[in-house]
Amino acid sequence: MFKTSAWPLALLYTLLIVFASLFPFEGWRVQGISPWVFATAPLPPPYWTWFDVNTNIIGYVPLGFLLALGGVRSGMRAWAILWAALCGAVLSLSMEFLQIYLPRRVPSNMDFVLNAAGALVGAVLAAGLEWLGLLERWSVFRERWFGHQPHGGLVLIGLWPLALLFPPALPFGLGQVLERLDTTLDEWLEGTPFMDWLPLREAPLVPLMPSAEMLCVMLGLLAPCLLGYLLIVHRGRRAVFALLTGVAGVAATALSSAMAYGPVHAWAWLTLPTQAGMVAAALFAVCLLPIGRRWCAVLLLLVLMWQLNWLNQAPLNPYFAETLQSWEQGRFMRFYGLGQWLGWLWPYAVLAYVALRLSQRQGDS
Repeated sequence: MFKTSAWPLALLYTLLIVFASLFPFEGWRVQGISPWVFATAPLPPPYWTWFDVNTNIIGYVPLGFLLALGGVRSGMRAWAILWAALCGAVLSLSMEFLQIYLPRRVPSNMDFVLNAAGALVGAVLAAGLEWLGLLERWSVFRERWFGHQPHGGLVLIGLWPLALLFPPALPFGLGQVLERLDTTLDEWLEGTPFMDWLPLREAPLVPLMPSAEMLCVMLGLLAPCLLGYLLIVHRGRRAVFALLTGVAGVAATALSSAMAYGPVHAWAWLTLPTQAGMVAAALFAVCLLPIGRRWCAVLLLLVLMWQLNWLNQAPLNPYFAETLQSWEQGRFMRFYGLGQWLGWLWPYAVLAYVALRLSQRQGDS
């Protein structure tokens, strides 16, 4: 068992960095040049933007923070900063080295320097917060609000706003994967005997009616609230959590819409069905404040399965699919694949987490 959740979180974040650095994992080939050619290139490179500088630094700050925190809480206080900075630098160097074999990626010694600097900043920040006692206060606060609960639920709650940053076809409609899965399987299996194994859809996908859109929005916003209720017992804290969840969801959706369609369309998603669904979610969140944890888990399973069933019986809007092309080909190319996968997989990860919780013996408190 880990002495601190910082280690598994650091491992998870490392995997996310690898994904973002090597996505889309296509076209691997030896290009006939030294893989270390980027190391001797002049600094700064001829083409760079402040966006690249900031993202390369910020992207590695959480990794340095988590590695240093894990080191501090595992007895490596004297070496925590050096350990975290070194690990971040080695990871960044490895990613730049591998990018030379990906034609769609460009390795850069400037990226390496900025990534290493970001890991160092995160490590110093973690050590400083630990020295000031602020992290210990956070631990006390977390235990007072959530008790001695598995950290997986908190991680899923933290990932929900991030999953909304890749624009879903319907506000808060995470997990709509059936149509894309069908298309992908058709492309992969075309011309093979396995095409006969694919199930045939008996009826075409039908767009959702406004009433169905309202219900899907309501269920999508209610799901993270119920996940929080599963971890929180106190009714007042549940109410605060539901309010903060709604604010985070609205902010993430507005930011996603602004990045996908332009700042003037940041609130274009706030249609009448969406507004009605948000109001209904708020009313249900208030009514469900007194229920026990086990009932929260059961209701959460029903909410997710109902929403996923409705979403995956509807096709993607053609205008929405066309708009995604600008998102995927724009300046967020490096991160869109990660956000897209978060949006696809978050509901299914919650289903697995809740099913595991229900399989364990818990008091209905």
